[in-house]
Amino acid sequence: MSDHPLPSMQFAVIGCGLIGRKRAAALTGRAALRYACDLEIGRAADVAKLTAGCQAISDYQVALADPAIEAVIVSTLNASLAPIALAAVRAGKHVLVEKPGALNASQLRTVQAAAAETGARVRLGYNHRFHPALQMARVLVDQGTLGPLMMLRARYGHGGRKGYDREWRANPELSGGGELIDQGVHLIDLASWFLGDFATVDGHATTYFWDMEVDDNAFLSLRAVGGQTAWLHVSCTEWKNLFSLELYGRNAKIAIEGLGGSYGVERCTCYQMLPEMGPPETTTWEYPRGDDSWAMETKAFIDDIRLGRDPAPGLREGIRTLEIVEAVYQKSGFPVSTAEI
Repeated sequence: MSDHPLPSMQFAVIGCGLIGRKRAAALTGRAALRYACDLEIGRAADVAKLTAGCQAISDYQVALADPAIEAVIVSTLNASLAPIALAAVRAGKHVLVEKPGALNASQLRTVQAAAAETGARVRLGYNHRFHPALQMARVLVDQGTLGPLMMLRARYGHGGRKGYDREWRANPELSGGGELIDQGVHLIDLASWFLGDFATVDGHATTYFWDMEVDDNAFLSLRAVGGQTAWLHVSCTEWKNLFSLELYGRNAKIAIEGLGGSYGVERCTCYQMLPEMGPPETTTWEYPRGDDSWAMETKAFIDDIRLGRDPAPGLREGIRTLEIVEAVYQKSGFPVSTAEI
């Protein structure tokens, strides 16, 4: 093995809001951030200050035209995700695009076709897979602790804030929908990660409280090819922020609560059924140190590129997640975005 370190990959971050700043910070020590891009040049400049040699720009085409740039992170509003990802892929850049990746599945199919032509790797930014409690759950499932899986139940929600129904997430042209396409896609992605592809999709979305054209609650029942069921509820009328995911096997159950911060300390508890049944053997792992999911996801993306592997979740998973969203919106009478790129 060479004693010389691998050269740093050159990255651009496009979209320098809250998530863009998290994405830029996650590159520290892993890759070189060459460009920070945002339509508001002041926000780009704030992110660029975090990294020596980083240039603030307002036109992402500048970054795409630079042959030194190997990969871009796209963390804009939903309406801009797929157009920018498509431009990056066509320029031969690898892409980490923030969830949900597009306004609709058709847009992601267009990106998928372009990536097949250029060989670009595209990872969907579902960072929840990299939260420590969910990583522990994955280990327990993979080592067979739960036995054959039976079902999954999950809830995710927040309470919004004053004026929430006037923000961009309440505008379907910018967001593609409401709570289902915002937080709901995380639960769909996690459910499919554990249970596999879903052959049957049922449920409904509705607007109970907020004065907006999009949904503030959605209830899903998904059935996998093998018969396992996922029951999901997402809400922005959850007046106390909540994340809860329970995964049931024939031998044990896993319960994950919290995501840190306002969602509470993150915990993973395994309830192991004993031969005599009765009260289970209980083991709890607690993760009070904060959220490393962004850094772990960034490392996985860099490894995708260096190892030439298909990202997971990638475009295939992202497309299927949006197909499920669209099916529920159609059942519920909400318009599905038909925007093209």
